[in-house]
Amino acid sequence: MDLDFRLATTWISGNKGYKALKLSTRIRYGTRALVDIARFGGDGPVSLRDIARRQDVSQPYLEQLILLLKAAGLVRSIRGARGGFLLAKNASEVTAAEIVTVLGGNITIVDCVGDPDVCSRAEDCVLRDLWADVSYAINDVLGSTTLASLVEKELDKESGREPGKESVRSLRG
Repeated sequence: MDLDFRLATTWISGNKGYKALKLSTRIRYGTRALVDIARFGGDGPVSLRDIARRQDVSQPYLEQLILLLKAAGLVRSIRGARGGFLLAKNASEVTAAEIVTVLGGNITIVDCVGDPDVCSRAEDCVLRDLWADVSYAINDVLGSTTLASLVEKELDKESGREPGKESVRSLRG
């Protein structure tokens, strides 16, 4: 099953179009910032200003996200005129699951999947089993998706190649 890290499991809601299970902006923007650092950090530290410009995210908000990522050991900072941020680990070692956990906690579809005590029906509820299966599938995809693979897909899309075909790149943090 390929959820393509959009986590946009959609369903039709009348004539109003699609609705999605949404990740927080913190998770979306923080992941975009990390992909940017993974992609452009090979040439040296990546400035917040450059990340904000390329990712169309406000620099003050990005500063808050970078502090969380730094505290979690995902990025490191370099001071000075040519300073900025680099990955603290190799891009192939950082999973989307780790990023999501750092920026927003665990992904579960409903509260009772993570804590059955919140619902008196949890033990016998067939729907809880369904939501648990969906949650596990999402977490499996996030756990098998690395920053390196996301950068690879981004580069493939920009070059017009079908993602995952023809090239293998090494990305270091």
